[in-house]
Amino acid sequence: MRRTVAALALAAAIPIGACARNPVTGQRELALISEEQEVAMGQQAAAEVEASLGLVEDADLQRYVQEVGAVLAAGSQRPNLPWRFRVVEDATPNAFALPGGFIYVTRGMMNLMENEAELASVLGHEIGHVTARHTVQQMSRSQLAQLGLGLGAIFSPTVAEYGDLIAGGLQLLFLKYGRDDERQSDDLGFQYALAAGYDVREMDDVFATLARIGEASGRSSVPAWASTHPDPGERVQTAQQRAAAIDRPERLRLDRAEFLGHLDGLVYGDDPRAGFFDQGRFVHPELRFSLAFPQGWRAQNTPQAVVAVSPQQDAAIQLTIAQAQSPQAAAQQFLSQQGIQAGQAFSESVNGVPAVASYFAAATQQGTIEGMVAFFGYNGRTYQVLGYAPQGRFAQHDRTIRGVMGSFAPLTDPALLNVQPDRIRIVQLTAPTTIAALAQRYPSSAGADQLALLNQVPDASSTLPAGTAAKVVVRGSVP
Repeated sequence: MRRTVAALALAAAIPIGACARNPVTGQRELALISEEQEVAMGQQAAAEVEASLGLVEDADLQRYVQEVGAVLAAGSQRPNLPWRFRVVEDATPNAFALPGGFIYVTRGMMNLMENEAELASVLGHEIGHVTARHTVQQMSRSQLAQLGLGLGAIFSPTVAEYGDLIAGGLQLLFLKYGRDDERQSDDLGFQYALAAGYDVREMDDVFATLARIGEASGRSSVPAWASTHPDPGERVQTAQQRAAAIDRPERLRLDRAEFLGHLDGLVYGDDPRAGFFDQGRFVHPELRFSLAFPQGWRAQNTPQAVVAVSPQQDAAIQLTIAQAQSPQAAAQQFLSQQGIQAGQAFSESVNGVPAVASYFAAATQQGTIEGMVAFFGYNGRTYQVLGYAPQGRFAQHDRTIRGVMGSFAPLTDPALLNVQPDRIRIVQLTAPTTIAALAQRYPSSAGADQLALLNQVPDASSTLPAGTAAKVVVRGSVP
């Protein structure tokens, strides 16, 4: 949880009917938007992605990924786009592209890869979606207009939207390309990586690892393996066939040591320092506070807000940081907005924290909503807790929402304050070592099966030879 951002909206309608040549195929096709509009779309969506997910706070890693991606993009059919490559703070293994050359790979995906050649294969695939204009074809004006309505702007009186607070939003970014688009991007990514001198035989390892994750979970946990995509086994086989046909006398690049050097110390899994739920209570060690959410409510922590929705999906609670220096100033700013009607107000101390609260009603595009908002001044920040429901339904949730607001409290438990994330560590093996032995030597939330995935070996009984730089997960390590 960091901040609230406003919903995105396109300023002008998209002209329809112009024709242009596809930069990859050379064929003339219907062009819904110009390249300038495409870049503008991507910039808007990229701002939403980075505000909603957040970027990994590692300048060297971000610079490294940008450099690798830029080399690949320079050899593509659209080298003049403002290409931007970043690692987002998400434990799910994934990568996605936005119009105009804005490409993201998740921290979870970085954890899974073994070398720079694999990274080049992933980035090359996403570059292919942009160069072939798949992103433009899939991301319509209506989709862009919705990007801010999910995780982006859960509730903003100025935008006045009400809807499903947890679903939607960013899921639109994981665009469902057709199978032909995916095959074309696989082929383009292969070409870009090979042209840059990378060992493209590593591409099949990426597909195989993602397929193993889906098999282990009993379902596809990675958006890339949606039903519209080619079968994972087919993609592995196709990648192997492409690699077998390579006729290049020079040695192709893996660059494993440099890649693993950037991976060393990277957070593995969810980062508890950014807040986590402990038996229904939201705890934030970095900001040193806690807030108890109702039992049975569906809750989610995002970089910009913590939200919870009632079981009937007829009420919501949102925790954010207010852009005001005091609870009084924040309350005045909130209640003075157009469309807001203030109700009974309170000024008191909650668990030793000064607070200001007020009932309110707000006119939205979907009708009137009723709610209660509270502001807390704590450790130099002002926190906003907002509870609301459609008109006529708030009364049945009033007591529950007031209970949440009354639970805001300083965090004092040393065990919670000092919790640290698991991190990837690169260790040099001095003797042949099984994955099972590594898991025993470096106990963490990642068991032997996870270590086998991270090191791209079949299972826990697999032996890594002496001299191998192996990935392990260390509990609570400090970078």
